[in-house]
Amino acid sequence: MTTETGGKHVYRPYGTALELFQYRGPEILLSGPAGTGKSRAALEKLHAMMISNPNARGVMLRKTAVSLTSTALVTFKEHVAKEALESGEVVWYGGSSQDAAQYRYANGSTISIGGLDKATRIMSSEYDVAYVQEATELSESDWEAITSRLRNGRISFQQLIADCNPDVPNHWLKLRSDRGRTKMLNSQHTDNPRIYQGSTLTEYGAAYMEKLDALTGVRKLRLRGGVWAAAEGLVYDEFDPALHIHKHIGEPPQTWRRFWSIDFGYTNPFVWQAWAVDPDGRMYLYKEIYQTKTLVEDHAKAIIKAFRGRTRESAPEAIICDHDAEGRATLERHLGRSTIAAKKDVSLGIQAVQARMRPRGDGKPGLYLCRDALEMRDQSLDDARRPTSTMDEIVGYVWDRTGNQAPKEAPVKDNDHGMDAMRYAVAHVDLGRRPQYRSFRY
Repeated sequence: MTTETGGKHVYRPYGTALELFQYRGPEILLSGPAGTGKSRAALEKLHAMMISNPNARGVMLRKTAVSLTSTALVTFKEHVAKEALESGEVVWYGGSSQDAAQYRYANGSTISIGGLDKATRIMSSEYDVAYVQEATELSESDWEAITSRLRNGRISFQQLIADCNPDVPNHWLKLRSDRGRTKMLNSQHTDNPRIYQGSTLTEYGAAYMEKLDALTGVRKLRLRGGVWAAAEGLVYDEFDPALHIHKHIGEPPQTWRRFWSIDFGYTNPFVWQAWAVDPDGRMYLYKEIYQTKTLVEDHAKAIIKAFRGRTRESAPEAIICDHDAEGRATLERHLGRSTIAAKKDVSLGIQAVQARMRPRGDGKPGLYLCRDALEMRDQSLDDARRPTSTMDEIVGYVWDRTGNQAPKEAPVKDNDHGMDAMRYAVAHVDLGRRPQYRSFRY
């Protein structure tokens, strides 16, 4: 719990948060349901270590730098270091060609900020402690690269602190913890005083837990129960994050084919996916909008903005949409481009995606999702613990086995908007003729 007394910052860790503060080993992971205070505890320890050890060096990381802006940095600025920032004990430095962006402490300590997608300046330095948010996003090679930088020697122990919500049971991070290489602490909602005061739910906690209780399937197991679980009856059981999630590719080479796929929505997410196909025929989802409560015409403006100033070769050869006539007409009017109706056969489309996910003779699949594809996270979806991207949907996309429905006949129609758009894209490439290329200018 945090209180303010004359501008003094006070944090009292409970449960696994207290264990985190007491642990001195090289690697520690806070795993557990959503809302247990994992990130807050990790940031409080990082902050305390910098205050207590002059000239120490810490680093705050996530897989992509942009992800930190709306997550860990907000918590750090508004809750963890609020009083220190107001008093001037800690100041923000925006970075330069030589130094990463960082928080600078009056005692000479620093916390650098960065993402492993743009790691040159971050990974060229040495640190005493590193904090990684949502560590399941990383590869094991990312993790080991971070541990190799923990050798600054200003603190009596060097440590990698991380947090995550559970993922699949065979995730490398779970296996690393099972082998004893990383200390895993399983956090509980009772660790967070905003949720529980002792054994009693707070008013805020009751409302928050109601959202988690409304979840279903594997998302409920992970985000409500804190279980490392795989979805039962997963449609794309070939999906492997280590294989199918691809690094940043930026602007694909001009020789690659490009097209867009769209699933319309307002209360449900509107999904726009930009796909590229390399000379070997592999598909890459390299840019995505996944947003609710936004008009189609405003989505069109966002799409134009995302591609303004790019070359004619960046244009899509086709825009594949679901069969919403009004949505298509509005989109065409504001983009100045025609669209084509998606192939809607669900069974054939799923089979085409499944075929692409299987590794080929060289061990590589025919379909990739780029980790940094999402243009902007929908905070309302995040707050409701619903998927915020196609990547989030895929691990909970399951076959409908309720009622009289035959197993594996159709998927559950819930949180499937990115899945629909991906299916349209693959069906367009693999189940139809190649359309004639048309130029595209803004």
